[in-house]
Amino acid sequence: MSSGRVSRHARIRLTAAVATVCALSAALLAPQAVAADTPPYSETYRPQFHFTPQKNWMNDPNGLVYYKGEYHLFYQYNPNGNFWGDMSWGHAVSTDLVHWKELPLALSHDDEEMVFSGSAVVDWDNTTGFGTKKNPPMVAVYTSAYKNGGIQAQSLAYSTDRGRTWTKYQGNPVLDIGSKEFRDPKVQWYEPTKSWLMTVSLSTEHKVQFYSSKNLKDWKLQSEFGPAGATGAVWECPDLFPLAVDGNKNKIKWVLVVNINPGGIAGGSAAQYFIGDFDGKKFTADDKGTYTPPTGQVVQDFEGTDFGSWTTTGTAFGTAPAAGAVEGQGTVEGFDGKGLANSFHSGDGTTGTLTSPSFTVDSSYLNFKVGGGRHPYESGTVMEQGPPPAGTVLADFEGGGYSDWTTTGDAFGSAPATGTLPNQQEVSGFLGDGLVNSYLNGDTTTGTLTSPEFTIDKKHINFLIGGGNHPTGSANPTAVELLVDGQVVRSATGKDGEALNWASWDVGDLAGKQAQIRIVDDNTGGWGHLNVDHIMLSDTEAKPVSQETSVNLIVDGQVVRSATGANSETLDWASFDLRPYVGKKAKIQVVDMNNAGWGHILADQFTEADTAAKSVVQRADWADYGKDYYAAVSWENAPGGKRYMVGWMNNWDYSGAIPTSPWRGAQSVPREMALRTINGQIRLTSKPVNGLQSLRKERPATASGVTLKSTTKPLIGPAAKGKALDIEATFSLKDADRFGLKVRTGAGGEETVIGYDTTTQELYVDRTRSGAVDFNSTFPGVQTAPMKAKNGKVKLRILVDWSSVEVFGGSGEAVITDQIFPDPASQGVQVFAENGSVKLDQARLWHLDSAHD
Repeated sequence: MSSGRVSRHARIRLTAAVATVCALSAALLAPQAVAADTPPYSETYRPQFHFTPQKNWMNDPNGLVYYKGEYHLFYQYNPNGNFWGDMSWGHAVSTDLVHWKELPLALSHDDEEMVFSGSAVVDWDNTTGFGTKKNPPMVAVYTSAYKNGGIQAQSLAYSTDRGRTWTKYQGNPVLDIGSKEFRDPKVQWYEPTKSWLMTVSLSTEHKVQFYSSKNLKDWKLQSEFGPAGATGAVWECPDLFPLAVDGNKNKIKWVLVVNINPGGIAGGSAAQYFIGDFDGKKFTADDKGTYTPPTGQVVQDFEGTDFGSWTTTGTAFGTAPAAGAVEGQGTVEGFDGKGLANSFHSGDGTTGTLTSPSFTVDSSYLNFKVGGGRHPYESGTVMEQGPPPAGTVLADFEGGGYSDWTTTGDAFGSAPATGTLPNQQEVSGFLGDGLVNSYLNGDTTTGTLTSPEFTIDKKHINFLIGGGNHPTGSANPTAVELLVDGQVVRSATGKDGEALNWASWDVGDLAGKQAQIRIVDDNTGGWGHLNVDHIMLSDTEAKPVSQETSVNLIVDGQVVRSATGANSETLDWASFDLRPYVGKKAKIQVVDMNNAGWGHILADQFTEADTAAKSVVQRADWADYGKDYYAAVSWENAPGGKRYMVGWMNNWDYSGAIPTSPWRGAQSVPREMALRTINGQIRLTSKPVNGLQSLRKERPATASGVTLKSTTKPLIGPAAKGKALDIEATFSLKDADRFGLKVRTGAGGEETVIGYDTTTQELYVDRTRSGAVDFNSTFPGVQTAPMKAKNGKVKLRILVDWSSVEVFGGSGEAVITDQIFPDPASQGVQVFAENGSVKLDQARLWHLDSAHD
């Protein structure tokens, strides 16, 4: 599973121990409208050369194996809807890793279990007895996620007809250690010991275990690896394989891939890897040495008896630095010296700020240590809730009844609540004495509450919302919906917290329309309720109150840099790039505006330096630095000893909200993996499979020998446009700070920027203006990957599909995979240079055919 993530999330909802990062969505309803006569695979955002199922939800790739001329791709699949649930194994096959044929469901959920992630092997010697030596069985090893009790154990299924039909083994499970966090077995044949090797994850312990077996049924623990590297959240979908270094078959190293969610390099989900040695029983990672942060001028180390010239508001930070953990807190680690800033005074329920005096920025970087809660700063929030904006109140729920609103079900009762209901955590943030609260008799009740019709005569609809995070379009929503002509045109959900906060819909395009508000509670699980109050029409957008736990840099009264914790009491290094603000006045502000789970922040050792400090996450190795590459695993038995890998092209931060229908979820292009020595270090590199070139149409459009100076212009001309493209480009460095390509450019400033920053030596993708980005607060942003120019040149390979970009930099050591959702009319391709000159040595652009029949 990574499907096990969701069970973890369910527990989070039940305990409210961690506030999730899911947005208080004021976006358009996520799933796009699909015309009834739209042919399959031609929908607005349908990938043309990435695998997607014709309909319904897909996540992790599973069971990757080559057999009798076919690459098998199984995958986590919901046969019953476009949302996570009823996890089963879907199935597709390909002869070239490019053109895929979707086959019937392989392994189905049933009354006892969901079928979580795993792998498949060909049992050539029939060690299981499931087939014959003449007709060896294909065996799937998967995680049984048992519905009664939540235990996760490893089970078998087998096929003797090339994977077309499957039988679950009667002796399941074959490996059960009694854990609820034990999943995603990757099995392979280990020739030196003539036995099967299983690599499997102990997810919440940040460990991988290795087991051996002679028959796939009886397993013996050999060793375990971890914790190591990035450990911000669960470890899932491990993979272990050998590769030759620089093509030298006499120098073999082993690669252990461990997918992590959240806590990846770009936030949320990501694929981490370790390089080392494996002796048949134990994996030993190469020693990367100890980390020494850059030296510099310490501006605040919290070693004094008070905060000195730094000022506080509220009570969260106390009156002086803490000497570690404070009362009621777990062990705090990773700070320097004796003191640190710690906002856990009196627990998570307190709030406040700690602010430095104003200073003139005169150094390149501000390095510091940060820990505590993962509640990022969100632009547009305010520090204190003022009065509501002027406008027309549609409902304030103060009258002791619902007036002319209509109810169904039993979640809302016969009248508004007057605050917190029995057995509910404290509800806050509502106005007056009444609010809608569907926790009546607990989370198990459901129903709807619908307003009478009204005319939209102002630019915004503002309302206060809290409660469960189950968006419209998910299986069982807890949502506020705007109905026009009976259709949902806007929706919002909670953030798995009882505090209400402002949400706002821009309804300017709906002026004059008749509309209704519908409040829906269709969820009986954890956080299966909603809190709503003060629904109003206004020409002014209501600003939500900050719920951040963050360290911010403030310049000219604006937050220009921000960092948050990782839901951990261990502090780690972070860094702000100060170079754009040299000569300006700035302040550092440590902010705790959150009173829910992990509602505190830790900070220490603010240091001005010439180079940036790197966190554990930044020092880890990543197969991909983008937002959308997770659960990456590789094919077994590939011809020629090749190692091909594929990842789920999505991120658990927003996977259920991406605007696609009738499918949701795509796989990356399969990639050929290699180990190369780059700048003295062995790195895992990847490149798109060669078969992708079969989709290239005729001859490419080309450009060469073009020098640009601080400008942006079309790459080649009218031919250089499209929604499905394969671009190769080589640049020679001159003095530009940044340069690269912009794809899917169009009206309204839409663009996805793919660039190289010479000042930081980083490849980057900026999707902040890439199209639809407002369905989740964590979606827009800039992803970066470290990459040094080679002999003064930067090489890029860019794959553009209808809803994604995959960028391969250098020798494939820097890869960034990001989803994008642009207007179909945005098809331009531009080349740019910022603050100086660059030479485009050569660019070649191919239009790609669809891989769909």
